[in-house]
Amino acid sequence: MVLCGCVRSCCLGLVLLFLALAARPAAGGPPPPASLVVSGGLAAAGLRGLRGGGGSGSGWKLSEEAVCREDVVRLCSKHSWATNLAVLECLQDVREPDNEISSDCNHLLWNYKLNLTTDPKFESVAREVCKSTIAEVKAPGRTILPSCSIEHIFHIWPGLDWSKGYCMNYFSFNLFKGLLLLRDAHSQGEVVACLEKGLVKEAEETDPQIRVSDQCKKAILRVAELSSDDFHLDRHLYFACRDDRERFCENTQAGEGRVYKCLFNHKFEESMSEKCRDALTTRQKLIAQDYKVSYSLAKSCKSDLKKYRCNVENLPRSREARLSYLLMCLESAVHRGRQVSSECQGEMLDYRRMLMEDFSLSPEIILSCRGEIEHHCSGLHRKGRTLHCLMKVARGEKGNVGLNCQQALQTLIQETDPGADYRIDRALNEACELVIQTACKHIRSGDPMILSCLMEHLYTEKMVEDCEHRLLELQYFISRDWKLDTVLYHKCQGDASRLCHTHSWNETSELMPPGAVFSCLYRHAYRTEEQGRRLSRECRAEVQRILHQRAMDVKLDPGLQDKCMIDLGKWCSEKTETGQELECLQDHLDDLVSDCRDIVGNLTELESEDIQIEALLMRACEPIIQTSCHEVADNQIDSGDLMECLIQNKHQKEMNEKCAIGVTHFQLVQMKDFRFSYKFKMACKEDVLKLCPNIKKKVDVVICLSTTVRNDTLQDAKEHRVSLKCRKQLRVEELEMTEDIRLEPELYEACKSDIKNYCQNVPYGNAQIIECLKEIKKQLSTRCHQKVFKLQETEMMDPELDYTLMRVCKQMIKRFCPEADSKNMLQCLKQNKNSEVMDPKCKQMITKRQITQNTDYRLNPVLRKACKADIPKFCQNILNRAKDDAELEGQVISCLKLKYADQHLSPGCEDQIQVIIQESALDYRLDPQLQMHCSDEISSLCAEEAAAQEQTGQVEECLKVNLLKIKTEMCKKEVLNMLKESKADIFVDPVLHTACALDIKHHCAAIPPGRGRQMSCLMEALEDKRVRLQPECKKRLNDRIEMWSYAAKVAPAEGFSDLAMQVMTSPSKNYILSVITVSICVLFLIGLMCGRITKRVTRELKDR
Repeated sequence: MVLCGCVRSCCLGLVLLFLALAARPAAGGPPPPASLVVSGGLAAAGLRGLRGGGGSGSGWKLSEEAVCREDVVRLCSKHSWATNLAVLECLQDVREPDNEISSDCNHLLWNYKLNLTTDPKFESVAREVCKSTIAEVKAPGRTILPSCSIEHIFHIWPGLDWSKGYCMNYFSFNLFKGLLLLRDAHSQGEVVACLEKGLVKEAEETDPQIRVSDQCKKAILRVAELSSDDFHLDRHLYFACRDDRERFCENTQAGEGRVYKCLFNHKFEESMSEKCRDALTTRQKLIAQDYKVSYSLAKSCKSDLKKYRCNVENLPRSREARLSYLLMCLESAVHRGRQVSSECQGEMLDYRRMLMEDFSLSPEIILSCRGEIEHHCSGLHRKGRTLHCLMKVARGEKGNVGLNCQQALQTLIQETDPGADYRIDRALNEACELVIQTACKHIRSGDPMILSCLMEHLYTEKMVEDCEHRLLELQYFISRDWKLDTVLYHKCQGDASRLCHTHSWNETSELMPPGAVFSCLYRHAYRTEEQGRRLSRECRAEVQRILHQRAMDVKLDPGLQDKCMIDLGKWCSEKTETGQELECLQDHLDDLVSDCRDIVGNLTELESEDIQIEALLMRACEPIIQTSCHEVADNQIDSGDLMECLIQNKHQKEMNEKCAIGVTHFQLVQMKDFRFSYKFKMACKEDVLKLCPNIKKKVDVVICLSTTVRNDTLQDAKEHRVSLKCRKQLRVEELEMTEDIRLEPELYEACKSDIKNYCQNVPYGNAQIIECLKEIKKQLSTRCHQKVFKLQETEMMDPELDYTLMRVCKQMIKRFCPEADSKNMLQCLKQNKNSEVMDPKCKQMITKRQITQNTDYRLNPVLRKACKADIPKFCQNILNRAKDDAELEGQVISCLKLKYADQHLSPGCEDQIQVIIQESALDYRLDPQLQMHCSDEISSLCAEEAAAQEQTGQVEECLKVNLLKIKTEMCKKEVLNMLKESKADIFVDPVLHTACALDIKHHCAAIPPGRGRQMSCLMEALEDKRVRLQPECKKRLNDRIEMWSYAAKVAPAEGFSDLAMQVMTSPSKNYILSVITVSICVLFLIGLMCGRITKRVTRELKDR
């Protein structure tokens, strides 16, 4: 502390001393002009002081003193011996341990300089010149004369020619040599350097053991300020960095702080000495405490600081003097669009970069993050690596940081503002240099859009791993304060002020923390015109850009990370790949804590409106968007159209696997809440509140609304309870849900084990799992079987919900059924099934659906409606035997077929059964009972026919021909039933009908089909000798007669109608009819005779 009180006398004495010095350049420079060599008058005064104040001894010379003679000879050139001050300079420049001067000589030099400070003449002149400055200082005893004297040296000593620059440099250089030697006889500037380090250390400790007094602090900072012009004036730094200056800054001219800046720029070079690096760091820390310690910064920004009131002159040095305050104040002016000189902005850039390079220059980081640095980031000091290490820890990748450390890092990022210029962050700049040169070369260097460009290429092949890490570490902090994104702030500051009541750039409010501002902005970004108070177009685009970036990493969304920290650890600790964490949270939405569930739900709801927020999904889906969805993608307002387009085109060839998986995942997430489907929510919000209150899950809402629509339709309600716009969107949702079994949660849960057992290798999507389950329906578990049957029942009632049918037959529907109602789509396809232009794949799919329909009358809505009265009338016993929810395996339809042969059905039901019989006669697979009971016989007797690609009744004909070979009673019964059915109408016997088509045309054209009429016509023609039938027809008819005869033997008539039919189709029909007629006549005559006898007996009895 003694040093701080002696600054005044030291400076005064040294000014007097060195004004008398014969001016010459610093070591190594040219000799001074002769006119500037001063006579020995002042030297004599100094000598008198040296000798205790006596006489004038002007001939005394330092070089002749015995204690210094050896050192002078050894260290100083002979031409300097004649001048005391030249000798003094020579000796005090010695710093090498091997060339140290003797202690006695050092003591002599000390006393010589000390006595020069006692001359009252200089102090009186200095006080006269500096009286105005002294008068302004209120505090008594404040030491200001040294600095004032330097600033007014031209007035104090007007006799010298100060126009020569080297003279002024030399004067100030030597002045501070003496100043820094004042209290330490053995080292130059070490005491002041020690005090500077103590000042710095005090700022870096929470409870410092030794405190530097305020007076001394001011003096130290003032000394550092006065030495800011030329690095020679900082003796400790000068000696520490002499070699490094020659190595790195040889061509840098001294003065105006240029050498300091040059050395700062090379501070972290490998070849920089540790002593110099430490000295430079100390000086940088002083600059951080007082910006005036930087000559270039103070000079370049002087007018701007005054213009924007960033400093207040003559007030105590407090926060206004701190570098961080200056930077924040001037950055605020720049962000507000104010004009700051280019020189000042250049200096600001340099010092912002300096703060980002070395964390130790920020006392708050040292104080708040000491534990984190020691535990996680030791040994990473250089080039901003420690700061990025702390950022990485803050992201949660290496542990956790304390709240104070997090806040200190956030403050430092705001002070340095690397979002405005990526070059401020040296670690990022070096890591991303290659990416910038390749991916962002179209953007000028230093432009704020460079960071956005890098984010756009995150997780792409152009991005390198090191750049990715540094970028995300920085974006983590930028995302937590909307003002740190320069482009966002520039485009949205007006909207933020208008809608969110924000403050200026460098001001914060507890009521409106930085993270809340962006939340406010994006809430207004997606408001409709009716809702009002929307963002400007430019601001909305920037908000969308930020949302795109945040979707890439949950850590870039402050609210999401803060609220979901526990859930991320609980559910998503293993989800470390790109975008997996958010998907994981969405998958576990129902399991999340309330706050996390709300924020994930809100984000998902926002994505449903604008899926382009999902940058990774958009990148994966770019090919399909360009080919099929470019029109909706180009819309400034998405409103869910793009996702709907992607879903519709999910199985196009342009759709890649990543995009399909992403779209499917979003569909699955949508099932958790109807609000996650934007178009559905907007169309049906009022209907849901009115008709389905308290229902949240989308699938339940769809079922609720669908049931309401169906009931209104069946009851022919005059006015539907569900609005028209909701019914239209409801249809879209129903169709989308049929594409993937996972979109039908109840069905998926019921069949999970069956899928694993039977459809494990079948991919999801395109309804392939559902189709797999349908094909193995008989093997499914009871619960799954019931759900699949229920699904089929729904699809048959509304074939448009049959995803596979609609996909496979898409082109055929356009060709044959363009105007058909959706509920009649399958019926229309069935009618055109055998068309020559029918697509084979579609035909095969139609056949599958026909097979399904024939397994249970409930799967055939048309038959069910037409035979509503006939089924309970003729087949009630089958319904009574059936278990609840069990399939009937075609029993009811077989029952109706038999009644069709007996001609007992109602006309509408008869027509439908006739169609079924005709179809199943061509393809045995459409008769489930026949297929079930005759599977072995078909395999053994009719394998070749069953293997035919096109079924035209060959298998049925084979079974009929081989009727005698069939041993199984149930199979034999089914074949006999086929024969019985064929008697009812020739159309149900395709082989016979084909063979006799010409004969029917020639001989039975006037006879209407049905009820066996055409068959009877052909039988009569066969017996008529005058009629010549086609050979094939005749042969087939004779075969049928034999079959019917055999059937009559093995299967007696079950009723009178069956008996009559057998007689009519018997070869001995005429004989049988003649016998029956004669028998009836005989019976009639017998009855007549008996009646007469009875009548006569009765009369005789009466007569008696």
